[in-house]
Amino acid sequence: MKKRNIIISIAILLVLIVLIVIGNLNKSSHKDAIRLKIVTSFYPIYIMTLNITNGAENLEVSNMAENYVGCIHDYTLTTADLKKFEDAAIFIQNGYGMEQFIQKIVDSYPNVKMVDSSTKITDFVQEGEEVNPHFWTSIDDYILQVEAITEGFKELDSSNSELYEQNKNTYIQKLQDLKAEYDSYEFGANERQVVSLNEAFSYLFKFIGVDETLIETDHEQSALSAETVRDVIEEVKNSGIKAIVIGQNDDDQNANLIASETGAKVYRLNDAMSGDGSLDSYINTMKENLEILKIMF
Repeated sequence: MKKRNIIISIAILLVLIVLIVIGNLNKSSHKDAIRLKIVTSFYPIYIMTLNITNGAENLEVSNMAENYVGCIHDYTLTTADLKKFEDAAIFIQNGYGMEQFIQKIVDSYPNVKMVDSSTKITDFVQEGEEVNPHFWTSIDDYILQVEAITEGFKELDSSNSELYEQNKNTYIQKLQDLKAEYDSYEFGANERQVVSLNEAFSYLFKFIGVDETLIETDHEQSALSAETVRDVIEEVKNSGIKAIVIGQNDDDQNANLIASETGAKVYRLNDAMSGDGSLDSYINTMKENLEILKIMF
């Protein structure tokens, strides 16, 4: 009986060893099958890239700032982020200073090719001397970003050039249909105005023709001085502004204070910095924003 138990134990051990070896072989085979590894900087760029590369074989897309919903301006690279670049071939960035950590990636992984999604954008929103880089909240600029990324891919991976072009055209048609939904509503009529406590929506308001008064703030912590709040309250009263906009995850303390003193209403819009990871994630988010905008105006 004892001898039989020993034989059974040895047999189980051998089976486990075989399973471990097979598992490692499968992992190695999967790794070898990935011909091109792409890393995107944050969620909107990730969704663009998924649509452009949809159906491409032996290609892997990963998002660096995964599950991060704050402003990427404030993002600090982690060790896990940098590990994603170890076998990466291409890094897709938003551009215009949004990724302030970019030099660290260039220094650490000089062989990674950079694709800048902002190269086709020319109509910028200025914040003092700096360019506001939240282009993707304008559907027009989002389309230009998709076009720029596609051109980058076609140059760096010519074997999939035809697929990238086809995917780009398919996605842009969906975006044009989305734009048509926005165009059917005249947001800019009657000198409509809004106070915004989140700079991400400046391109959205430019796109729909609404006059925005932007109040720069650390919108996650509602850090506005008492003097600034008083000035905003005075401006809202004098201008007859009826809408105050914050982001979906923003602190609402200042917005609610301004609203209570002026009678304006607070609305939350989605900056498309997070979602369910589906190909239509951006489109679905912008449709949700459209319904809120209709209520606002």
